[in-house]
Parts: sequence; C-alpha cells; structure tokens
Amino acid sequence: MGDAVGLTFQQVQKYERGANRIGSSRLYEFAKVLDVPVSYFFDEMPANALSGRPMAGRKGFGEAGTPFEQEKDPLIKRETLELVRAYYKIREGRVRKRIFEMVKAMGAVSHAEALSGRKSRKSAKAG
Repeated sequence: MGDAVGLTFQQVQKYERGANRIGSSRLYEFAKVLDVPVSYFFDEMPANALSGRPMAGRKGFGEAGTPFEQEKDPLIKRETLELVRAYYKIREGRVRKRIFEMVKAMGAVSHAEALSGRKSRKSAKAG
C-alpha cells in the first residue's frame, strides 16, 4: 500500500493506528489503489458521527484521550521520528549503544530533578 501511494511503512502505520488524520486527497489515493469507491471507508460509520461537534477551532477530529490528541504523545512527534532516524544512521553499534545509554541517563536525571522540584513546591505550600 505504502509503495503504491508513495509512503513509508511507518507513515501507513500511523494512519492505521489513527495517529495521523487522513486528508481527502490521501483517502482518494487509497481508494484508487484498493479499487474501491471513497464511500467504502465510511460504510460502517454511524450517520450521526459528527453531529453536535463543532468543527471550528479544533486541531483534530479527536477528543481528549483519542489518538488524535497529538500534543501529549511524544511518539508521534516529528522530532521523535527524526531522532530515531538519525540514531539508526549511526553504523557503529558501540557508538549507538553509548548514545542510547547517555540519553537514558540524561532523561533519568532530568525526570528526577523535575520530581524533586515538585516535592519542594508541595512542602513549601504545606509549611
């Protein structure tokens, strides 16, 4: 499917999981490749699926807690994808492993600092 519409496996996977919205032109391309009408993708959709949900001002179709709430999921950010791609371009396994360990350690320290900052603020409020 990805090759037929010029997408990577990962991009198709994001559509499948609901991490990325599918635009009308992309939906049309999928329908052409699958040799089905675009309406095929909406056959089982309830008639009132979007009734009472305002469209203006929303960033995506999803509500809080859905896959479209992209701001809170770091795994679907472009930065994450670019980081992973750059990481796997490093050919030397030892170097890649050391970078991995370094990032893990930095993340742990940063997380611990953030937690200790929260505890300090809570104890200051209590006192």
